[in-house]
Amino acid sequence: MTSAFPEQCFPGLPGLEASPAESRRSDVRAAARDTVSVGFGLFPLGLAFGLLLVQSGFAWWWAPIFSLTIYAGSLEFLAIGLVLAVTPLASVAMTTFLVNFRHVFYGLSFPLHRVRGRLAKVYSMYALTDEAYAVTAGKDPDNLSSRRVLFIQVFCQLYWVLGGVVGAVVGNAIPMQLVGLDFALTALFVVLALDAFRARRDIPTPILALLSALAALVVAREQMLMVAMTLFVAALLVRFLLHRRSGKDAVDA
Repeated sequence: MTSAFPEQCFPGLPGLEASPAESRRSDVRAAARDTVSVGFGLFPLGLAFGLLLVQSGFAWWWAPIFSLTIYAGSLEFLAIGLVLAVTPLASVAMTTFLVNFRHVFYGLSFPLHRVRGRLAKVYSMYALTDEAYAVTAGKDPDNLSSRRVLFIQVFCQLYWVLGGVVGAVVGNAIPMQLVGLDFALTALFVVLALDAFRARRDIPTPILALLSALAALVVAREQMLMVAMTLFVAALLVRFLLHRRSGKDAVDA
């Protein structure tokens, strides 16, 4: 049985138009499976962020405020120090730009075109994080429905926000110092990179990524991430053009 009531109230959101309930549940289950490994990295990172927040003098309820307004893990950690130091807004803006500049490149291949509805697209752009991008990058875009993409992002945000709130509440009630949780972010990205490689078995891509990182390390150590991403995207574009030209030459022959 379907109903037109949700569609009339929220015409821009996917998943609210007349469609089988089982299809929605299937998308939710698929997104949960896609993000469960990410959750094992995001939740403890959120715990560490919540603990650091209250240890820095903030009340526990600042954790969800940071995570919902900023929602960028590395920048949220930096924001604690920036706020405490009363950093000028211009410096905050420049720091934000440099730290999150990589998201410009994510948008080139993130399956935003699969998301239906204006409000849904706005949320998907807001919730485009490293983890959400990595999860979708290892999958065939044709197999990603609008609801599945959105639920992947929703689950990723829930893991982070809940981890931050729990960490802040626990840290506020039981003062403690935990060491080593910061490595969870590195371990998480290693796992995501391995999953993406196993899904596509594309050997040249990680080689190009490694060479770009090494070149950036030598040329611009202070701005390594931005330079490495720029070199990597340029290398991928050149590879794409060469591949397309070779395919065209094969057809002409």
